[in-house]
Amino acid sequence: ILASQSPRRRELLARTGLEFDVIPSDVNEKITKEVPSDVVMELAHQKAENVYAKITDPDDYTVIGSDTIVVYRDEILGKPADEAEAFDMLSMLADRTHQVYTGVSIITNENGQRRTNTFFEKTDVTFYPIHREDLLRYTASGDSLDKAGAYGIQGDFAIHVKEIHGDYNNVVGLPIGRVYHELEFLFH
Repeated sequence: ILASQSPRRRELLARTGLEFDVIPSDVNEKITKEVPSDVVMELAHQKAENVYAKITDPDDYTVIGSDTIVVYRDEILGKPADEAEAFDMLSMLADRTHQVYTGVSIITNENGQRRTNTFFEKTDVTFYPIHREDLLRYTASGDSLDKAGAYGIQGDFAIHVKEIHGDYNNVVGLPIGRVYHELEFLFH
């Protein structure tokens, strides 16, 4: 069960060939941590726990919760409130390197036994210098409003990505290679 309504996460998890249902978390997220890796693991676990608690099926099941944040100079950049905030975020990130953290929490119920595995991945992303007109055009498209850090690496903004170090899919929203291998470890 994927505890996310993100179409990007759904698409990535589908690449594993695993069958899954989507039950979005409706948890009121509470951040009590300060270190970015701890923040994303905490939020991912809250989401997974929220959906896990809703399931009354006695059969075995696995819930996957996930959360992604963008960090620049120790500042967490969430989803922008509006186009102006998106423009400011992207202006700050232009011609610089930032980090994308994704936390994943996998809660498994197997034969009545509960197991939890929570981890994170970090990817460094560097943008080219970006012209003001390009930023205005992108933020006016609305694409930046539902994304941490105000951009999606898999969409039109990809033309501004100079390089990445780490897992590309982590930046999209789910480090699917790591998720697949963690699931494989759990079930073998």
